[in-house]
Formats: sequence, structure tokens, C-alpha cells
Amino acid sequence: MTLRKRLELKVPPPVVTLVVGALMWGLARLLPALDFVLPLRRGLAVAFAVAGVALVAACALRFRRAGTTVNPMTPAKASALVDRGFYRFSRNPIYLGDALILVGWGLWLANFASLAAIAVFVLYLNRFQIEPEERALRAAFGREFDAYKARVRRWL
Repeated sequence: MTLRKRLELKVPPPVVTLVVGALMWGLARLLPALDFVLPLRRGLAVAFAVAGVALVAACALRFRRAGTTVNPMTPAKASALVDRGFYRFSRNPIYLGDALILVGWGLWLANFASLAAIAVFVLYLNRFQIEPEERALRAAFGREFDAYKARVRRWL
């Protein structure tokens, strides 16, 4: 089995978020020359983080209301294709919420390297979480998922 297949759907996205957050903190400590000053940065940081948490909560509630699994590790257990609420604008608004939380953390740290590390989060989720999820949803919902995928972007 390839490393690629071994990592698919193996690390829960909240854990990926925490690991990238720790990486961001480490980069800020290792590369203080990349610190920046931004007026009102702490307020902005909190606003991004709160928006991210609210988005995650609203979208998880949407899954619960649809009576389908919220567990990202078992997309094959999805019993409904959720395409309402924020899912009209993004196929992955929960992950978008996680990214907003990381943006808030990066602003709090006020370090360019920390903010750049968010790309690691996006790349990892695209390859090892979202692609396998989309294969499972395609298998479960066929043309309905294809139509949804055609009209709604992956992130925004």
C-alpha cells in the first residue's frame, strides 16, 4: 500500500488543524524576522477564529438536521447529500471554517511564515481528505453529486 493510500481518511481534520496550528506556532518562534505589525490584529484574529468556529458549528448542525454523518473519516456512511446553507457556496465549509480559525491564529501570532503554513493544511486536506470524500460521495450519489460538484466550488 502506498503512503498516499495509507494517509487517506486516516487523520481526522480537527487533528490536522491542531498539528498545523502547532506548526504555525513553531514557525513563529523559529522565524521572528518574519513577524509583522498590524493595527487591531488581535481583534481581527479573534473575529476570524470566531467566524471559523461559527461556520463549523452551523455546518455540523446542517448535517445533523439532514440525518447524515458528520464524521469525516467515514464518508461512505453519508445518507444524504447536503447542499443547503453554506453548502450552496462551498462543498467543504467545515474545512473552510477550520482554515478561518488558522487564519485567526496566524494573525494572533503576527508572523508571515505562520500564515503561509495554512497552505499545508489546504494541500493536505485536498489530497488526503477531500479527494477520498468526493470519491465516496460520487459512489453514493452519482449524478446528483456530479451536478453539485459542477455548480459549487471546493473551497469558495
